[in-house]
Amino acid sequence: MIGVGASTDLATEIRGFLRKDFKPRFGVLAIELPTSPLWRRMRELGTDLWLDTGSIAETEPLWTREFSALTTNNTLLNREIQTGRYDGLIARAAALLDAHRELAPKDRTLELAFILNAYHGLRLVERFDACVSVEEHTDLAHDVEATVEYARRYYAICPERFIVKVPLTPAGLLATRRLAAEGVPVNHTLGFSARQNYAIARIGRPQYVNVFMGRLNQFVIDSRLGDGAYVGERATLASQSVVTALRRLQGVPTKQIGASFRAGGQVRDLAGIDVMTIPPKVAKEFLELGLAPEALEDRKAAAYEPQFAAEADPEAARLDTLWGVEPALVDCAEDLEREPLDSFTPDDLVGFLARHGCGDLLVRWKPEQVAASAAEGKIPRLENWRDALASKEIGLDTLMNLAGFASFAADQKAMDEHVAKVLEKR
Repeated sequence: MIGVGASTDLATEIRGFLRKDFKPRFGVLAIELPTSPLWRRMRELGTDLWLDTGSIAETEPLWTREFSALTTNNTLLNREIQTGRYDGLIARAAALLDAHRELAPKDRTLELAFILNAYHGLRLVERFDACVSVEEHTDLAHDVEATVEYARRYYAICPERFIVKVPLTPAGLLATRRLAAEGVPVNHTLGFSARQNYAIARIGRPQYVNVFMGRLNQFVIDSRLGDGAYVGERATLASQSVVTALRRLQGVPTKQIGASFRAGGQVRDLAGIDVMTIPPKVAKEFLELGLAPEALEDRKAAAYEPQFAAEADPEAARLDTLWGVEPALVDCAEDLEREPLDSFTPDDLVGFLARHGCGDLLVRWKPEQVAASAAEGKIPRLENWRDALASKEIGLDTLMNLAGFASFAADQKAMDEHVAKVLEKR
């Protein structure tokens, strides 16, 4: 377990430090912003619009009153930190922590990362009056108590606009359940499939779930299974259908985010989904398509069919895990809701799914598998995972989740190393 090092006094002190010069204009900025008929049409179709960036410079030329949120993550924040613009803040934050000698070195690192993430989020709120997804340190992802504590603290920094990102892990899922019950808005991230998001929505009940569609398309391309077109789109629409049904039939509050857009045409092709978080480059491409607003229509019911190479075996690669929700998972969720789920440990949850025939959804990864995934980067190499996929030990969605988390962890490490170098110069 991570040492939960910040006392109540320190947490309060950090909150005061962060909010000292915070001057938001909640609900006022919108009247000063330009409007866009094309983006307005997307809103009319039911899609909330977010920009997938933490960069003020990238956001400014695109931000209109139709946009409501910005998404940051370990990768995007690391880009901001590596510019050096927050080196002075790092030194001031470290000076604040110097008075708290009780902090273990690891907790000090976590506090500095928390301060940087929250501070940058506040600057985005201040400049754009946007809701901002702020992401926790990746070292917290396997610790329920630490995840819950830091999420509460993020929310307390700016309850008006902060949404806390929690990654899909067994601990993250249980932490999300607790946070959602407390009213903390959670963006449960690193999802890749309809079945993952079905389980997340049933168990965790977060405000948002994701499908990282662009990475799915790229996996198919890199694995020479096909041209990648419509793989992620199909998974996103399948997940949207599942989430919509849970909202209607069971009162689950969860909304679907389409994430990891790679091309402007994907925005058109997914019009009507609950939320899009769009990289600035893709937003520009969409605007440059020259579409008339009336040409946009609700695509939630579109039946996109990916085309695969003649020699490819999509079933062996388990692409079916991206858009199918097995009856066994539905039965498992029903049984799970009759259990004392709020007292479960991560291991309890993994074991329960395994005993109910859903062990490939939350996988007990071996250390060598984790290391292999980290070496590959955020797009897995199919040849290294064929046997595990063929034996149904893992799903393609769980493999993509493992790779995505490893990628975020690498960027978090780079950020921590930059902070350490700045502090060496003090």
